[in-house]
Amino acid sequence: MKKIIIAIALVVSVMNSGMAQKIKGSDTVLPLAQKEAEVFMKKNSGNKITVTGGGSGVGIAALVDKTTDIAMSSRKMKLSEKMKVSEGGANSVEIIIAQDALAVIVNPSNKVSQLTREQLEGIYTGKISNWKEVGGDDMPIVLYGRESSSGTYDFFKEHVLANKNYTSKMLNMPATGAIVQSVSQTKGAIGYVGFAYIENNVKALKVSYNSGKTFVEPSVVSAKNKTYPIVRPLYFYYLTSTAKIVKPFVDFILSAEGQKIVASEGYIELK
Repeated sequence: MKKIIIAIALVVSVMNSGMAQKIKGSDTVLPLAQKEAEVFMKKNSGNKITVTGGGSGVGIAALVDKTTDIAMSSRKMKLSEKMKVSEGGANSVEIIIAQDALAVIVNPSNKVSQLTREQLEGIYTGKISNWKEVGGDDMPIVLYGRESSSGTYDFFKEHVLANKNYTSKMLNMPATGAIVQSVSQTKGAIGYVGFAYIENNVKALKVSYNSGKTFVEPSVVSAKNKTYPIVRPLYFYYLTSTAKIVKPFVDFILSAEGQKIVASEGYIELK
């Protein structure tokens, strides 16, 4: 009898020693979630976390289909998406894990270093098509943006374009890294990316939201004190039915150690 009890105890121990989790969604959140998962798994060796991108919409759709445990998103879940979750007999939980400054980038050779929100709207709706119209060289503007499944695509449209439609001339890229690479290689290019993606091969523009009275450069400091105008929360969504599985990892990201990783990866930690 004693041997049977020991055997059962061992099985229970193996079952509880670790859990596999899938995290999917926002390309903006992807590098942060990967780093957090890497550190978390080192501290909790029995846990296996798989993190993949695809865009906020893709992650939320996977949550609805119950093919992911956590959806990463750079925008709030839409009402239609919440309804789909409810129709599936589930409830979702929203957690803000970090903040992000959304930066507008150009090629370093571009002499333009600042733009107003109105100018950005004009550029991305197609009304402004040459850099000379905004103080630059006589050079066509090459537009890069994200695909429509991206939360960044939605956020930029809502908060920068005042919900006006993007021009059909915009080149929709499948990933944020592809925007950085394209802008770095194209003289007349412009794009928008999460602050953590900025590298030395591109130039981040100062932006004005008061018709050109003040221009502010994206930085951790300007995002924290809210002087930079394009700052957004980054989200995790999960189902209440899987809360026990995902909660240890979510709690880790929200912990002091997890938030230190947020800062070290180029995001803005929560206060």
